[in-house]
Amino acid sequence: MNESYKKIWITGASSGIGRELSLKFASKGWKVAASARRENLLKNLNQLNNNIEPFPLDVTNNKDVKETFKKILDKFVDLDVCIFNSGIYLRNEENMNIDGMKKIFCTNFFGTVNCIDTVLEYFKIKKGGHISIMGSTAGYRGLGSISGYGASKAALINLTESLYLMMNNYNVKVTLINPGFVQSPITDKNDFKMPFLVKTEDAANKIYTEIIKEKKFEIAFPAIYTSLLKILKIMPYKIYFPFMIKKIIYKLLYKEKKK
Repeated sequence: MNESYKKIWITGASSGIGRELSLKFASKGWKVAASARRENLLKNLNQLNNNIEPFPLDVTNNKDVKETFKKILDKFVDLDVCIFNSGIYLRNEENMNIDGMKKIFCTNFFGTVNCIDTVLEYFKIKKGGHISIMGSTAGYRGLGSISGYGASKAALINLTESLYLMMNNYNVKVTLINPGFVQSPITDKNDFKMPFLVKTEDAANKIYTEIIKEKKFEIAFPAIYTSLLKILKIMPYKIYFPFMIKKIIYKLLYKEKKK
């Protein structure tokens, strides 16, 4: 990546991967526009590294997103990379929680769409830059108990693929980030042992390295876990559904409940 790429906007920056990414980029000398709803946590990031500038934001509010982007440009003058990472997780079992699913899509999908829509014309005119979207391996296929979260991430995966094709003509890089289980407030809600759980700092290091290289469309990790899920992804339904109904994948990966 060109050395002039020194200004980045990260949403969902108050905790988890977003927080660690903000600290990682800032430690490398980048100016970081950190956005999230919890302003106090953003101020804490600024205290840890003054390369991080807090820009409180509710991504579900399109007007708020556009106003925040204007503030970032007023402050930074230019912007080179965006990592749209905001997301929530609500676990649902056999009963559909309609209100919960609407809330998930409002934040995970439409909140990200608000952000993309806000920066799209800017990067088209600039004819350069990098937009990165936080997906999840949960979006590869339907997994039952995370139908709302998984569906929102599946929608983001599809959207990011389309965005890649759209922005290719404008010399704008587009990256899809699909992590497995990463230690964060989101995964802390799970009541099962999570296979190949990645530390938040390690996840941020991996993402930072790949963003800088600008060689991959998809940043997926950890390798063994994502490779297994990619096999499930290409299975025909007549194999996939019996495989899942018999809970073979769960027997392989989720043998022990969290104590």
